[in-house]
Amino acid sequence: MTLLADAATATDGPTDIVSLFWVALAAVVAPLLARAIRGYVPSVVFLLVLGMVLGPSVAGLASDTGGLELIDELGLGMLFLLAGYELDPALMRGRTGRVAGSAWLMSLLIALGLVALIATGDTSVTSIIAVAIAMCSTTLGTLVPILKSEKLMDKPLGRAVMAHGAIGEFGPVVAMALLLTGRQAWAAVAVLALFVVAALALTVVPARLARRFPAIGGVLGALRGGTEQLPIRVVFLLLVVLMAVASVFDLDVVLGAFAAGIILRRLAGAARPDLDEPLEAIGYGVLIPAFFVVSGMGIDPAAVAAAPGTWVVFVLIILVARGLPVWLSDRIFPHGASVGTAADRVQLGLYAAAGLPIIVAVTEVGTRTGLLDEDLASTMVAAGATTVLLFPLAAKIIGRRYADARATQGAQ
Repeated sequence: MTLLADAATATDGPTDIVSLFWVALAAVVAPLLARAIRGYVPSVVFLLVLGMVLGPSVAGLASDTGGLELIDELGLGMLFLLAGYELDPALMRGRTGRVAGSAWLMSLLIALGLVALIATGDTSVTSIIAVAIAMCSTTLGTLVPILKSEKLMDKPLGRAVMAHGAIGEFGPVVAMALLLTGRQAWAAVAVLALFVVAALALTVVPARLARRFPAIGGVLGALRGGTEQLPIRVVFLLLVVLMAVASVFDLDVVLGAFAAGIILRRLAGAARPDLDEPLEAIGYGVLIPAFFVVSGMGIDPAAVAAAPGTWVVFVLIILVARGLPVWLSDRIFPHGASVGTAADRVQLGLYAAAGLPIIVAVTEVGTRTGLLDEDLASTMVAAGATTVLLFPLAAKIIGRRYADARATQGAQ
């Protein structure tokens, strides 16, 4: 009887392998849809929408539980490992880093004030903080392909977006570690300091071993290809170790993954094609799209449709809290990555206000710890997807119209 009961339970919903099939299909279809409409809608938005359609709230073809939970966790880890790996430390130093950091702190304060205004009387302070952190992030990983397609990476606007985007990812990750743990402030700082010490040890020890024993580098080089792929296995080990260390310290695994990316850049250097290509293949080819599809399964469109006003308010809060301080900071405090025109500043503010991965990460932490209910989390993710859909598109339209106007003036 027990075996029959277990078998009946197993057939109540889609199996892990069936769910994985739908996730893989969505990962293939999303970039094709994005290309069909000339990239005006980023593929990450299609990944979320397809996940929502496939998930239990709509078609029920796939489930975000069971084995997909591990894939979801690894995809989240790989997303932030690559974000940390792409982070140029030079962007966080000097006047540029100070201006970008000050703009982000202003964003957090504005978001806290706006979220507190719309919160109900029984909302906890920690829940308000969680929502505010989500409202002031920048999705640098999603913006980089857009900047490349617009040929902006080597221009002042591209450099400014990269500077504010770096802080817009780093700041929320640290804020999550400090403010969403439920500990006293001093205890949170102490635990974060211990984690930093552990991360530094994982940076210094391998570097010294490599200098002391050059044969280590030779072994990694000899086994970097074929069926061994040892450097990639070492990177995966580094990711899991840092995520595990963060978990042991009761910090979110996002911090561990982000730290793993920063450490990897420090150890491997800024440009390693033999490492970059396979990492991007594993990350952007498999794990990261799976993460967004599974995250989309958690969106309940009925909950979003039941509170359209909240959805719109969240989009506006993101625009005001994140876009406005970035626009103001570039206008008032010139620095090494400043842009030159009013149109560029508007584009900069719009690009900086596009935030999704951090919102997804915060909602996952919030729902898991009871800070956020699932309906609110669905609305927040929908708002984040809307910013990724609308703000870069608006920035591109403004940029092209400005370029056309300049070309017309030059022709006259």
